[in-house]
Order: sequence, then C-alpha cells, then structure tokens
Amino acid sequence: MRCMLLRTGVCSSAVLLALVTSPIGAIAAEQAPRIDLKVLVVDDGGPATEAITAELESAGTPYTRIDLADSGRPQINTAFLSDTVSGRPRAKYQAVVLPNDNPFGAGSAEMAALATFEKSFGIPQADAYTYARPEVGLNYAQSPGYIGSLDGTTAQVTSAGKAGPFGYLGGRVPFEDNAPDVSESYGYLAVPLAQQQPGATFTSYMDAPIPGSSERGSLIGEYAHDGRRELVINFVYNQYQQQYRLVARGIVEWLTQGIHLGADRNYFAVHVDDVFLADDRWNTTLNCTPGDVDCTPGGGATPDPIRMTAADAQYAKQWSQSHGLTLDMVFNGGGSELYKTDNNDADPTADQLVADKSAFRWVNHTYEHPFLGCVQDVSVVPWKCSTDASGKVQWVSQADITSQITKNRDWAKGKGLALDNTELVTGEHSGMRVLPQQPDDNPNLGPSLTSTGVKWLASDNSRDPQQRQVGPSLTVPRFPMNVYYNAGRAAEEVDEYNFVYTSKANGGSGVCEGSSTTTCLSAPLDPATGYTSYIVPLESRIALGHALANDPRPDFIHQSNLAEDRIAYPVLEKILGDYAGLFAGNTPLVNLRLKDIGTELKNRAAWATAVKNNQVTAYRIGNTVTISTPSGTQTTATMPAGTTQKQLLGSTAFGTAYAGQLSGWTSPGTLQSSITLQLTTQATPATVTATGTVKVAAPAKALPVPNGVANPVPAGPGDTASQG
Repeated sequence: MRCMLLRTGVCSSAVLLALVTSPIGAIAAEQAPRIDLKVLVVDDGGPATEAITAELESAGTPYTRIDLADSGRPQINTAFLSDTVSGRPRAKYQAVVLPNDNPFGAGSAEMAALATFEKSFGIPQADAYTYARPEVGLNYAQSPGYIGSLDGTTAQVTSAGKAGPFGYLGGRVPFEDNAPDVSESYGYLAVPLAQQQPGATFTSYMDAPIPGSSERGSLIGEYAHDGRRELVINFVYNQYQQQYRLVARGIVEWLTQGIHLGADRNYFAVHVDDVFLADDRWNTTLNCTPGDVDCTPGGGATPDPIRMTAADAQYAKQWSQSHGLTLDMVFNGGGSELYKTDNNDADPTADQLVADKSAFRWVNHTYEHPFLGCVQDVSVVPWKCSTDASGKVQWVSQADITSQITKNRDWAKGKGLALDNTELVTGEHSGMRVLPQQPDDNPNLGPSLTSTGVKWLASDNSRDPQQRQVGPSLTVPRFPMNVYYNAGRAAEEVDEYNFVYTSKANGGSGVCEGSSTTTCLSAPLDPATGYTSYIVPLESRIALGHALANDPRPDFIHQSNLAEDRIAYPVLEKILGDYAGLFAGNTPLVNLRLKDIGTELKNRAAWATAVKNNQVTAYRIGNTVTISTPSGTQTTATMPAGTTQKQLLGSTAFGTAYAGQLSGWTSPGTLQSSITLQLTTQATPATVTATGTVKVAAPAKALPVPNGVANPVPAGPGDTASQG
C-alpha cells in the first residue's frame, strides 16, 4: 500500500545524525528520535527475501513490502522513510531488508536515500542473499574460498553469534541434504577482508569450513561501515529449509535489535487418540482394514484389534517423564467398558493409566468414538451419506452428539481424570465437513457444543487447516502423523505405506501418481528396515519442521502406536533428540494443551487483522516503547530481558523468558488506552557512530539459484500438511 507522505521536518540530516550517533539511552527523551516498530522489506521476488517476509508474517511483526517488479510502487526517498511528528524526527521503519546489498543499480537515488536514512537513525539493514566481495567486507570466495552447493554442510555459530543474535542456538547449523541428486542449497564461503576501509569491521556470526583449506568462511556476518550496519548472508534458502528455520529468529532479532512486535517460539504437542479403545488392524493381504469403512463388507477377514496393555501404559508414563514431554491422552471411556464386558469386568490397561493419570493431560474424545456427521452408509466403499426417500441427508442427532460428550465426561469424573470441559476431539474429527461425501458441518453439532460448553474443537489440518467457527467453538487444527492408526507393528506400517505410496506398477494403490502434494516411492520399502531407515527420518523431519515454524498446532497419533512394537517412540525420540542438538537450553519446546493452542491461534488471527488494517501503532523513543491497538485486541511483542510494563500505578513484569528475551501477549492496564513498555538501560543497544560520508555500494550481479531452492521443500509422501 502507498504510504501517506508527510511534510519533511525542519531538522536537517546533520541534526538527526547528532541525535542518533550517541547511545539512545544517554539521550534525553525530548531529544531522542521516534523509531516506528515496522520493517521495510524491498522484495525482488527471490526465495530469500520471501523467507524473511514469511518469518515476519508468522511472528506477527508489522512490515511494509515494496515489490521491485511493480512499476507503480512508491519511490524510496527521504519522505518515504522519515518525517517529523510533533517536532520530533521520526524513522518510519526500524529495519530494512534488501534482496542483496544494492538491488537498485549504480548511482541509485533510492539506495542513497536508504543509506542516509540508515546512517541518520542507526537503522540496520539485512542483505537477504548476496555474494562475497569487498563491497560487503569479505574477500572474493577464492584463495581461500568456496562457491557451490552447501548440501550436507554443518555450519557453526561463532562465539560472536552466540553472544549476539544467535545465542538461542546450540552451535550446529546443519544444511539439509534430502535428495542426493538435487542441489538444495548454494552459497559462498569467504574470509573477511584483512584490510577493511577505515573504521569498518566484519564480524562473522555463522561460518563453515572452506573445502581444501584450514580456514572457515562466513555464511552470516555483520559488516559495520560508514556509520551503517549490514547483516551479510552468503547463502540462498527458502522459508521451509531447516537451516533457514534455525537462523530466522536471529535474523529478525538482529534487524530489530531485539525490540519488536510479534513473537516466535518453537512448539510441540503430541495427542494420542483412541486411548482405552482398540484400533482395527491393517490387513496386509486385503490391503484394507477389516472392521473399518475401507474394507468391503463380507470380504472374509476378521477384525484384529490393536490395544495398549498395562505394560504399554507403564512405559508411556516412564517415557513421558524421562523425555520431559507431557502426552495428551485423547480418550474414549466407553472403550474400557466394552473391554471389561469381554474380559470378566477387568481392564488392567485402564487401571494402570488411571493410576498414572497425573502423568498425562486428558482430552474428551467422546464416549464410544462414533461418527458424528451424516449417518454413514457403509455398504459401499467409499462410504456415502444416507438419505431419506426425498434425498435429504440424514444427520446424527443433537441428542446423540450431546450424549457422547457428557457420558465421557461422567466416566472421566468417576475415574478422577482432570478434564477441561471446554475441549473436545470428536471421533475422526467427525461432525465437521468431510470431502467429498459431506461438504457441510452436521447442523446438529453447533447446538450440541453450545449446550455442553465446548469452546475448542479439534480439526484435521490436512483437510481443515484454518481455525474457524463451528457453533460456539473455534477449531484447533492438528497435524496427522503418517504413523498409521491401524498399525501396531513396524512391518504393518511399512506394508501400508508401500501400498499407499508406490505406483500401481510396483503393486501400490497409485494414489500418489499425479498428485501435487505427494511423491510416489521409487520402489517399495524393505519391510524389515523401511520403517527406521525411511519413515522415521521423514516423519520426524516433517514434525520438527512444524515445531521450528512458530506453529503451535499439535501432532496426533493413536494409542495403537504405543502398543506392540511401540512404533511412535522412535519418531518422537528423533524429534526431541534432533531438537536438543540444535538449540540452547534457554529455548525449550513449548508444550501447550488444546485450549491454549486454540487461544494462541485466536489471538494471532485478531492481531493479524489489526496489523493488516493499519490499526496498530507502535514506536520507540529512547528506552520507552508505546503501543496502541484496537480495544480488546491482545498485543504480541518481543523485548529484551528486564523490560517492564508501566501501569497507572507502578509497573509489572512483561512477558515470559524465551530464547534469551521476553515475549508474550499483553494488553493495556486498568484505565489505560495504550501499552507502555520500559526497557532497561543495559538492554538498549548502542547506535552506530558515523565515520564519514555514506558510500553507495556497487550494484549486485545476478546471483545463481540452485535447482529447487526457489520452491518449498517437497512434502513427504502423503503429508498434505507438511507446509502448514
């Protein structure tokens, strides 16, 4: 959107420079400039700029995007970048993102305006992807140096990076190498210039060994020169690659000096569905699941259910405690009662889980797990909705839905299970629309949710990915893991995986052929080794990708996966192990329950709407940050340690600690219309002191982009939600 250009203030740039070349904390409040908390993104359409924009979008950090390909875009000049408000010089942006160090060309007035703006107000600039050369403080990538693929490289955060913007990382930053025949990453490894221009410095934050040399080449570093600071990134990436997800937070914190609207955390929650129930088993001969709707009735196979034992229940508790991850047990009390009917009124598994009830969180999954949408006609495969004589769809009644919710609550109360009655997961996420058979929600679902007080309703992210309203409830999308509900043994999982994801020529279903979201296996997986060698690494990588994407939505598996071969644990252990090897202790995985995830998504949606509608105003003057938002809208922000929020009387702590900073949701205090955050003097970064005339960098040459980098990392077979 074209910004309104305000009249340039009477203060000259020389006066502005005098104001900002001293540490802001040392300047009297009446003299300090106003810095608006918004990022300027100059976009050339490349994947690196897109990735930084995606990080800002995900975190909820306001930005203005300038599309270089748009002939009608606003020109970047002094009036676009700064003005004066109430006699105070104002920088309209707190940071600048460019596709490279100078995307405008030699002698560009726009680049000159940006350089003057950055120098005058101490505004940092990130070069999303540029190549190594003296204009960015580096030698050319030769003697020593390297130019080419970085697939499989393990970079390292330097001591300066750990002490600075990347202190949340453990140290290692591995570059993906998911397809040996595809170049997935590309970059330059070079050393800083031995002789910098007067007053200039280059500080490497992340580097890697230069092949054939004992030297290490910078991949991310800060080039301070001419009174300006640039973050120089020498490798190309897209928003989905793990190496970028690891450094994305640090790029934004460097840009904003750790003071910005929006927040980024790494989330991981695991829901275990069908607890106390038994799940039908995949039949490796029929290639379907007897007892479920994918097997034609009368096919001759007998259902062979999978159910946790008491030993499996004990193991779940021990595993959860030893790995520091609370599992959400999504349960059906009627499953226990049915088991007792067939087993002399005894259920050792339920007894064990109930005895260890405090080790888990408990979520209502209805009493008997019926399908709560249309009345299913399962006489055909695939099933269809039953209709009456006039062709009207027949729906499960409100009374039946309500009964399933309340009976499970009553059962849980009798066992002493702690429930939050505002949460619900229906069997198969039923009641909500299911394409193609049921394009609409069951009209009886909303009234039932109202009568039972349900506010948070789980949905399947692969078919209903956006939070939406169902009656009085908001949905909470969940990621389905490709660890199948009908597999208790690794060999069964591999057999079904092979059937689904191999071509018809290889004996598979062929459903992945021609699909835009899945890729057929080139050959069937080995039944003996395929699970550990292929499925575990792939599924753990996909789930870890969700965790690193600031995405709070939970993953879900089934109780069958904790039984028999306990096939879920290798996936979960790899996720947790890989995470622990990548992040510092101050950046733990955040494990929320269903309603808290729903609240987070709700707050984000309201915040995104306010930002999009230009209803958020936020700025910093000295050590004070002021934020104004629409009434009732929660504000998300990230601030340095020690930040407090001013109240009408006194102050309160702001946010909670994460990744070395404070972040969280907040709102104005009693009788206040805006939020005032007070930074500590120690938390205030010093601005850069100017050393001379601004030097406009030479134009960047076209940078090579390897095959595949411009596009998202392909989803794993069947993982329609991997880029959510």
